[in-house]
Amino acid sequence: MSEANVKRVKSSEIEFKDRLVAVKRVTKVTKGGRAFTFSAIVVVGDENGVVGYGLGKSKEVTDAVSKGVDDAKKNLVKVPIIRGTVPHEGHGKFGGAYVFLKPAAPGTGVIAGGAMRAVLDSVGVHDVLAKSKGSSNPHNVVKATIDALLQMRDPATIAQHRGIKMSRVFNG
Repeated sequence: MSEANVKRVKSSEIEFKDRLVAVKRVTKVTKGGRAFTFSAIVVVGDENGVVGYGLGKSKEVTDAVSKGVDDAKKNLVKVPIIRGTVPHEGHGKFGGAYVFLKPAAPGTGVIAGGAMRAVLDSVGVHDVLAKSKGSSNPHNVVKATIDALLQMRDPATIAQHRGIKMSRVFNG
């Protein structure tokens, strides 16, 4: 995704909810024994179109999570949400993870698994059909989901880009 299309958001004036996606225990074997550390991937969002993800590492789980939340608040992006769903179908890719998002009718709910569900709930999507293909690594799935969300464009943006009226976007 090109940097020109990414809409960065300041975190100072918004109230965020954080969701822990995954915690991994990392073991380093040394001469004196084993040293354990934890890495946590966290997704934060205001449930109104703003989302970010972050990675935190520490010797304690709680410290790793708080570092992940701080990192996530530094990487916030704005995503268009229309009537509780995504505006159109989208594909995202990061590493070996591929994701597919499709708008759904009201009342459908979030049909997505694990890491994708955390991102979609944080951004404020209530009705969506989603499929994750390829790698199930939560880090890559989160990044691929955000990539797919960043490719979403709302009708007003499309009309402005094409230089036409909003009514022509829908009627062709």
